[in-house]
Amino acid sequence: MPEAGTALAFDFGVKRIGVAVGEALLGRARALATIAAEDNDTRFGEIARLIEEWQPQILVLGLPLAEDGTEHELTARARRFAHQLEGRFRLPVIQIDERYSSREADARLAARGLSWRARRRAVDAEAAQIILQDYFDARVDDQAHAA
Repeated sequence: MPEAGTALAFDFGVKRIGVAVGEALLGRARALATIAAEDNDTRFGEIARLIEEWQPQILVLGLPLAEDGTEHELTARARRFAHQLEGRFRLPVIQIDERYSSREADARLAARGLSWRARRRAVDAEAAQIILQDYFDARVDDQAHAA
């Protein structure tokens, strides 16, 4: 990813997709939206709108893995989603391990005092924020090790 530029991140799910946005130069991510649709036309329509609005240079997708790091059915679905994103929007898609992001997101929201209903509505976007922040933090660590 370039030193500067906007990134959109996705926490892929069968029923909902969390979205976060961040600026690479600042290395900060924030929760943006939750796409609560199961059909591809609605999902990709919302994603197209967000891409048009934010003009990202890169997309980051959380790759769901089992606790032991192995792949499962949702991993394969997320990989297909990544390929669809690349094909439709002609943007690079980086896939990163997202184990525990939803659990951490729920804990953060609970610590802010949100009810379980409010957490349920916000957890996917919060998980996307964690995924994007992890990506930014890993880039900083890689640059520090390269220096």
